[in-house]
Amino acid sequence: MISWRRLARGPVVTYGLIGVCVLAFLLSPVSGLRPGYGDGDALRAAQSAYFERWGVIPDQLMRGASARTLLTPLTALFVHGGWLHLLGNMLFLHVFGAMTEERMGRAHFLLFSLGVGYLALFAYAAANAGSAQTLVGASGAISGVLGAFLYLFPRARVTSLFPFLLFLPLRFPAWSVLIFWFALQWLALRGAGEGPGVAYLAHLVGFGAGFCYAWVRYWRTDRVHGQTGATEGERQP
Repeated sequence: MISWRRLARGPVVTYGLIGVCVLAFLLSPVSGLRPGYGDGDALRAAQSAYFERWGVIPDQLMRGASARTLLTPLTALFVHGGWLHLLGNMLFLHVFGAMTEERMGRAHFLLFSLGVGYLALFAYAAANAGSAQTLVGASGAISGVLGAFLYLFPRARVTSLFPFLLFLPLRFPAWSVLIFWFALQWLALRGAGEGPGVAYLAHLVGFGAGFCYAWVRYWRTDRVHGQTGATEGERQP
């Protein structure tokens, strides 16, 4: 039986953000679960209109086309381009968001997540100011959470799956997993072709902003050096 009192003491903001993202996706034409959007060309048109309405279009954002456009780096955080995009982001948020929220506090964590997510998407748009390609997803905000987690819980351990290790579930210090992830983003960014594609730059900006914020905000307080958070972090990012 579910204990609602126990849930209320848990990472409410993390679960709430996951819930909003999942609900927004299920109700969108991207999920493919709502027959009212049609199929074929009609469905693709609905998906394109959905991304353009709620996602970040760098060219429009940098020109400040409207007040609504300035809000798109916020609304885009709750829009995802497919099932894998959604599930991957939500898994990372679940693994690293709960402990970060507990350390920061609910209201602080919510404002931090939204703020660093907005900054990450805005930075990406500024670097690709002439692009008309739409950018969506919570990756920038979640990258900020990863950066803050790395500073706050440098010795926490997580269980990870790596394809080149035959998907064996192995436990690693969180710092090694996150630094490995950061290095992959950096290498992917360096190898990316011209024009925007996967928003590696937004990931890097979000991660760096999250780490720096936690450093500035908590450098006078003790970080969690022990293994107390290991069980909370035992998920598969």
